Amino acid sequence: MTAYDNAKQAFADWGVDTENALSALQGIAISIHCWQGDDVVGFETRRGSSGGGIQATGNHPGRARSPDELRADLEFSCAQIPGKHRLNLHACYMDTSEAPDRDAIEYRHFEPWVDWAKAQGMGLDFNPTFFAHEKADDNLTLSHPDAGIRDFWIEHGKRSREIAARMGDALGTAAVNNIWVPDGSKDNPVGRIEARRRLQASLDAICGEPLDKTRMLDAVESKLFGIGVEAMTVGSHEFYLGYAIRRQIALCLDMGHFHPTENIADKLSAVALSVDDILLHVSRPMRWDSDHVILLDDSILAMAQELVFGDLLGRTRIGLDFFDATISRTAAWVIGVRNMQKALLRALLLPQARLKAAEDKLDFTTRLVLTEELKDLPYATVWAEFCARCEVPEGAKLVSALAQYQSSVAGRG
Repeated sequence: MTAYDNAKQAFADWGVDTENALSALQGIAISIHCWQGDDVVGFETRRGSSGGGIQATGNHPGRARSPDELRADLEFSCAQIPGKHRLNLHACYMDTSEAPDRDAIEYRHFEPWVDWAKAQGMGLDFNPTFFAHEKADDNLTLSHPDAGIRDFWIEHGKRSREIAARMGDALGTAAVNNIWVPDGSKDNPVGRIEARRRLQASLDAICGEPLDKTRMLDAVESKLFGIGVEAMTVGSHEFYLGYAIRRQIALCLDMGHFHPTENIADKLSAVALSVDDILLHVSRPMRWDSDHVILLDDSILAMAQELVFGDLLGRTRIGLDFFDATISRTAAWVIGVRNMQKALLRALLLPQARLKAAEDKLDFTTRLVLTEELKDLPYATVWAEFCARCEVPEGAKLVSALAQYQSSVAGRG
């Protein structure tokens, strides 16, 4: 018998079918964020500072400097990750020789990405870019008191939404168009509701035209605070939760956008009772929204278990959102996606009915005993089988592949 055969039997003893778990994992696509590959720089010829609390730390050699380099890095990374996934693009990653301002972007400025995604068999997701622009220097965009600046960003939002819809059409899979704005105040404002009324009106203007959800899915993303907006963030969790419910659009929960003591896994079931669609941005906030590469830690395991046990996978889009420039950027992608997959696999390999039965009987002793004993099962062997079936490396072979590729791009100036 192979190691996998032994592992399969070990899980079967607990009433778990490893083949069902592997089949389920194969069907889960993770949206890989393009901005890890170049430290959130993008490819616009006109660009301001990042702002809004967005800052990549480090200067590791090998940053992608062009769309072609970024696509090459993504192709390598995807070849180390089992399964088929998606790419999450920001509007500042256009691939064109033109220099359109944000309120003039068009689908044609992103067609090379669509062609590439089609060749790779990947879906695309999209994000308007409301930062790194002179009209965002005040950390105010859609809630700005100046109607002219609001109108500029509203037009950007409208165009981004249409671009996402056309991407969904071209690729046959709905693109999530996720709106996050850096709007807020560094010091205590004397009034908050005015800014939130302006943000609400701007969002209404952007999302006013209903679009087919099979082409494009609207999402809104909250944040607790950022550098320069420490006192008040206009788009708070409460604001966007209410907005998503009223507009019947997706709510984005970013693991780095809450207080460090808040359990984001706990929020999933709470919001799922009121919103139909959920977008997750999975990150590791060491102190705040510091966007470290995710580990296979308790927070990720809890998130995956809530998705599986709450039957939320069919309603939740999973994307990653971190940008660590102190390590190999391609390795960061690979580690992050694989850790999300490993967490999902562990959740899929748990005897869900047995655990829930103990909980329903208020038998917390049995629940605890089961939870602890299950930690000893051979999850790694099932993961290795998944990698083998998908023909991707694991263990020492993966370490070697990542090191070799990093060496090949380290000379980029």
